[in-house]
Amino acid sequence: MIPETDQTKIVKRQPAMTRLRNYFFTGLVICAPIAITAYLTWTLVQWVDGWVKPYLPDIYNPDLYLPFSIPGFGVLVALFVITIVGFLTANLIGKSIVAYGEYLLSRMPVVRNIYSALKQIFETVFREDAESFQSVVIVEYPRRGIWALAFVATDTLGEVQARLDEPAGQTVSVFLPTTPNPTSGFLLFVPKEDVVTLDMSVEDAAKLVISAGLVAPEFQEAKQKALDKRAKETS
Repeated sequence: MIPETDQTKIVKRQPAMTRLRNYFFTGLVICAPIAITAYLTWTLVQWVDGWVKPYLPDIYNPDLYLPFSIPGFGVLVALFVITIVGFLTANLIGKSIVAYGEYLLSRMPVVRNIYSALKQIFETVFREDAESFQSVVIVEYPRRGIWALAFVATDTLGEVQARLDEPAGQTVSVFLPTTPNPTSGFLLFVPKEDVVTLDMSVEDAAKLVISAGLVAPEFQEAKQKALDKRAKETS
């Protein structure tokens, strides 16, 4: 007969309800992210389809002559149209048309401010020559002794830096996101010597913010030290 180990005894002592509860939470951890991702993707597809399909000519709208609806067809049309617009804008005639359209928008008091702000945001986010954020840092906020995660956008420039030269020296522009929604936050101008730069990537920091600190990225330096120590012990 195989002798019972301590671990086997502990497993046997667990009540059935405890095991069922553990199974439930294990399944929840697996299923919940998949379900939420599928739901958000499906919602986005339906939202784009609802915007695009009503403007399609009847001959090009498959929902009017097929016995079933084709989800995602509006998304494909939207991607195609956006690509064509980008292609046409890349030549001289397209640039002239866009410049004239922006000139007309600049003459509208309220619309010009909205358009200008949105254009700057999209140009920054989808810029190919550099990342949107340079690095991840922690700064003391909202007071000394309390630290917050932030993203470095760039070195502070213009009038803001000119005004801060004497009292603060060279500063950096950092974006401090809120939890669990990292798209909102605060723009802070922090002296360079007051920021602590981290090794983690922007994507890992975003996961940390969204999860409210529950999903912490792996610290590569600590992992390497542990591997080196284990290698020394086995050698």
